[in-house]
Amino acid sequence: MKPGNKNSYNSLKSISINDAEYKYYSLSEAEKNGLDGISKLPKSLKVLLENLLRYEDDLSVTKSQIEAIKEWLKTKKSLTEIAYRPARVLLQDYTGIPAVADLAAMREAVKEKNKDPNTINPLSAVDLVIDHSVQVDKSANKDSFEKNVDIEFKRNGERYSFLKWGQQAFNNFRIVPPGTGICHQVNLEYLSKVVWSEKFQDEDYLFPDTLVGTDSHTTMVNGLSVLGWGVGGIEAEAGMLGQPISMLIPEVIGFEVKNKMPEGTTATDLVLTVVKMLRDKGVVGKFVEFYGEGLKNLTLADRATIANMAPEYGATCGFFPIDEETLKYLRFSGRDESTVNIVEKYAKEQGLWANDQVEFTDTLSLDMSTVVPTISGPKRPQDKVLLTDASTGFKKVFEDATGRKEQHVSKVSGTDYEIKDGSILIAAITSCTNTSNPNVLIGAGLLAKKAVELGLDTKPWVKTSLAPGSQVVTDYLAKAGLNVFLDKLGFNLVGYGCTTCIGNSGPLPEEIVQAIDKENIYAVSVLSGNRNFEGRISPHIKANYLASPPLVVAYALAGHMEFDLYKEPLGKSKDGKDIFLKDIWPSNKEIEDTLRESLNAEMFVKRYSNVSEGPKQWQEIKTENTSIYNWDAGSTYVKKPPFFENLPDQPEGFKPIEDARPLLILGDMVTTDHISPAGNIQKESPTGEYFMEHQILPTDYNSYGSRRGNHEVMMRGTFANIRIRNEMAPGTEGGFTKLYPEEKVMPVYSAVEEYKKRGTDLVVIGGKEYGTGSSRDWAAKGTKLLGVKVVIAESFERIHRSNLIGMGVLPLQFTEGNDRLNLKLIGSELITVLQIEEGINASDHVQVEIKYASGDIKKIKTLCRIDTKNELEYYKNGGILQYVLRNMI
Repeated sequence: MKPGNKNSYNSLKSISINDAEYKYYSLSEAEKNGLDGISKLPKSLKVLLENLLRYEDDLSVTKSQIEAIKEWLKTKKSLTEIAYRPARVLLQDYTGIPAVADLAAMREAVKEKNKDPNTINPLSAVDLVIDHSVQVDKSANKDSFEKNVDIEFKRNGERYSFLKWGQQAFNNFRIVPPGTGICHQVNLEYLSKVVWSEKFQDEDYLFPDTLVGTDSHTTMVNGLSVLGWGVGGIEAEAGMLGQPISMLIPEVIGFEVKNKMPEGTTATDLVLTVVKMLRDKGVVGKFVEFYGEGLKNLTLADRATIANMAPEYGATCGFFPIDEETLKYLRFSGRDESTVNIVEKYAKEQGLWANDQVEFTDTLSLDMSTVVPTISGPKRPQDKVLLTDASTGFKKVFEDATGRKEQHVSKVSGTDYEIKDGSILIAAITSCTNTSNPNVLIGAGLLAKKAVELGLDTKPWVKTSLAPGSQVVTDYLAKAGLNVFLDKLGFNLVGYGCTTCIGNSGPLPEEIVQAIDKENIYAVSVLSGNRNFEGRISPHIKANYLASPPLVVAYALAGHMEFDLYKEPLGKSKDGKDIFLKDIWPSNKEIEDTLRESLNAEMFVKRYSNVSEGPKQWQEIKTENTSIYNWDAGSTYVKKPPFFENLPDQPEGFKPIEDARPLLILGDMVTTDHISPAGNIQKESPTGEYFMEHQILPTDYNSYGSRRGNHEVMMRGTFANIRIRNEMAPGTEGGFTKLYPEEKVMPVYSAVEEYKKRGTDLVVIGGKEYGTGSSRDWAAKGTKLLGVKVVIAESFERIHRSNLIGMGVLPLQFTEGNDRLNLKLIGSELITVLQIEEGINASDHVQVEIKYASGDIKKIKTLCRIDTKNELEYYKNGGILQYVLRNMI
């Protein structure tokens, strides 16, 4: 941390805490010295303001940027672009491997220019948590965990060796090995400090802990009052190398919470309610900040659950202020007393302590006493379903999706049971969202205990799994004696990682898959995750529902989505009485009492004291001690990225986009999962053909997520999600398009190869909220490598828009009521972005010409979604990393 050399508001002061002296940039001092009224700013904006005060240098951070945050109070919005520098970066392995590969390739590019390759080094702290690679290959057995870890290391040895190389090659780069936990839970329980401390010129400085992460659920740590959000890997890499994050000062929506949750409800019910409210409100690109008297009734784990799902409600972050609960959690999770003292004193001194004297852009309010049991599905997190309506709601979902009222039934060979439309085939306690919350995990354990004691059992067709985000979870479940009952219902530990939530649900039994295929069964999964997009959880599952961990267990007992958990009995007791959900649902008091007895600070201290060691398989991985990576030409996991090859010294500027052919025309809510899937690789696909050429067997395909270090795989996987529907090729599902002018339907990648031979530019047309979902930079990298020059959509989700620019792809937004439907676009058109070679500015209106096959020509106005001057520079350079590299050499 190197502060700026300006201090326009004389805000640098000293503070004494724990008998030590610290420097800090005082907001109250800045208020006295010209920034009138800033004490009323939302806490999240105060964090941004402190950042600007600390880095003011009159180059990247100017006095006018600081002044603009004060001016924000007049209208509660701003068009001013600021340069923000978070304290650290958090990576997971799916996004971390391509990031390390890009840095390694940048080092080579610098060396080729006869400069020092070691200039490519992270300048801020970077933590990479390996959590996305474990798959549920084995489940419902006491040795499932050990077997899955073994398979994980056999499958990913090459990737892990590459990461180990990165750890020794780069400064400020720590790795949390596989089998430890999910990055967001490790961040919450261990990495975060709330108030960060660093030395500069032998003096200690205090400032708010802030970060960006290459996973959209980085926002989870907002529950601990740490400002952070998800960015694409390319933006994170630029941040590591000292490039500030360019952003507009956001609107801040205040979300007031009142009262407390009623008996029988969970934090999952609350967060799904919040997601629906905020999606309806419209908070894309905005900060959300929680306040109100109800905060005292939310544990920190509850807050983290709500903050975690900020991407699902569309906000940049979901921030909670520092209060007594924050301090309580820090102590509870094993942080030392001096850390707690620093947080308390600094927060109160800086006006970051919770109060209600805050001015927001807009507000909304939730009386938490009105929250009821809730699930969400079948394909979006905001598709809220009250549990009372779940059974009847599913009937309608099924009929709408299949067009049939009668359910198909299919006998499962070699068994005495059958499955049918609506059968639940996966029930997974998974994901950072819920497994970080001890209340819902203890709740699931107590429900399992009561179910077992009453003689209930999981239905035999349900694949069950438990994949918590931290080893502490299994410690407290074991101390409470609840792991035994979860095991008896098949919820054995399968791994510490994302598993089912990211699409690593593993294979279903072969006889189940055959039964699905035989009758085209409309199968269901229920998971305690945060994402339930089409095609994500398993290629064999059509409908996915998000639910709390206790409800996941309940649905595993029920076995069918049409089962009414309120009215139908789950089974009979030994004396013949019907057992209903209410008979096994634990009370809030039972949960709290069990928690008090089974969880303590020592568990956190013990688990994180040797966090970097990892299992023996990790310790045995060998790697070369070199600063330049020795690429293996035969590798199908890690290849040198092509982005910096033959990079000219000067930016390319604005290149013409002329007579571009549509590659895909897509509807609303196309996710980054649709664009660049993370899960299963199909044998019958361009990627399958590539593997065949390289003699890779289907059993060794692994997942798209694990192959992100290989651009050859990822290009072929772009727009290859099995559920994507390209309107250019009606009647198809999956990665197909129509080649023009021949009008021949073929895989997207095959069409791309043909268009490349012809030198044809390509365009993608989208609907509303294009690129929603994960902060997946390969959704932009793949788009770029396919030769797509421009994406025209009705609206863009925040992270994907910036990723497209970061890869040199132009995002344009339809205006004046135009869209793909009323323009009657079918894919035969030729599209030209008029006069782009003459240059454009941020947020300009840009003319686009559409030539129809009939000979008609239409000109429409679009909005350039390059929103800031910095983003314009990235675009002119062909991407953000090219911009950074040119500046460094």
